[in-house]
This record gives sequence, C-alpha cells and structure tokens, in this order.
Amino acid sequence: MAKVKNKVSAGNELLENPDVLAEKLSKSEEFIEKNRNWVIIIAAVLVLGVGGYFAYTYYQQKNNSEAVAAMFQAEYYFQQDSLKLALEGDGNYLGFLEIVEDYSGTKAAELAQFYIGAAYLKQGNFEESINYLNDFNPKDIVVHGRKLCLIGDAYMELNDFENAAKFYQQAADYKSNEFFTPQYLMKAALAYEKGGDKQAAIACYETIEKQYFDSNLFQDAKKSKARLEFGS
Repeated sequence: MAKVKNKVSAGNELLENPDVLAEKLSKSEEFIEKNRNWVIIIAAVLVLGVGGYFAYTYYQQKNNSEAVAAMFQAEYYFQQDSLKLALEGDGNYLGFLEIVEDYSGTKAAELAQFYIGAAYLKQGNFEESINYLNDFNPKDIVVHGRKLCLIGDAYMELNDFENAAKFYQQAADYKSNEFFTPQYLMKAALAYEKGGDKQAAIACYETIEKQYFDSNLFQDAKKSKARLEFGS
C-alpha cells in the first residue's frame, strides 16, 4: 500500500513542483543532446514509414482505378466471346494480359487473372487456364467457388478425372449454398463416374437428394443415383 502511495506522491510532485519538472526536462534534453544522431534517424524513419505507407496506398488506389477503367473494353470483348481481343487488346484498349502485367498488385489485375483463366478454358488452352486460375485468390465466396469449378472443368477436358473430381468437390464443399452447390456436386459425380469411383458418385447424388431437394437438379440426381445403384 505504501508503495502505491509513494508513486502517487511522486506523480503529484512532478505535476505541482516546477523544480522537479525542470529537472526532468533537463535530463530529457541531455539525453536528446547526447543521442542527437539516433533521435534524428529514428524520427526520420518514422516520418518516412508513415509517409511511405500513405504514398503506397494512394499509388495502389490510383493504379487500381486506372486498371478498372482499362478493363471495361476487355470485359466487353469477353462477354461477346471475342476472346483474342479480350486477352490481347485491340491496339487502343489493353487486354487482360497487359492489365495483369501493367497493374500488378491491384484488385483489378487480380480479377483479370480470372478472366484470362476463363478465356483460355474457352479457347481450349487448358493448362494455361489452370495456371492463371490457380494464381487467382478471390475473397468473394461465389467467385472462389466458381474458380474451383473452372479448374475442375479444365481437368475434365484433359481427361484428368481424379483432379477434376477433386476441384469440383472443393467447390461444392466451400461455403455451401442452395444454388451453386448442387451444380458442383453433379459435376463431381460425373467426374467420379468417369474415373471409376462409383461410390463417390453415388455419395454426391445422395447429398443433393437429401440436402438440396428444392434444387432443379434434385430429380436428375435421384435418377442418376438409382442408375448407379441398380445398374439401369
């Protein structure tokens, strides 16, 4: 108890006694004077660090705005299935490939990777599609599931049914929802079937039957399960 009292008294003395305060300030000045170079260096580092952070943030935001504007025409070409123009640009507007290169690190450039992966898949360039989609790391739940599904599609086209099933299953298991999960499960079931894993395929159909009975894929899943179970 006495120790607490002494601390309180010392604090009051520092606030109320000008001589004590002057002594403390004098010691602080001495320390700064003796270590002037270090103090200046530390202060400079702090200023540069804070300034650098805000400068980088501003630069990234500016870059991202430019990239979003540049993507407008590429997205239009993609929607029109003009995939070569979407990827490479038309001479006036950048394509997705240049956007990824010129605006690396921005959210827009990251989304451009998804478009590139999807475009390559449509073009039949399945290996490159997988590479770009694997590098794409979306935070959006729906887009993440879609990415996994497209990788599964690419592996299906390569007749790699094991990897196709794996990615379809990951898509189905990731943040399950009423609309997309049954679609991914149907794709996974087909991949399992083609890969010879009949029981895994049945399990996918059964999950739709038991958990997604409001889905428009319910009847298809029920019939496909019966076909595998009874061999008809």
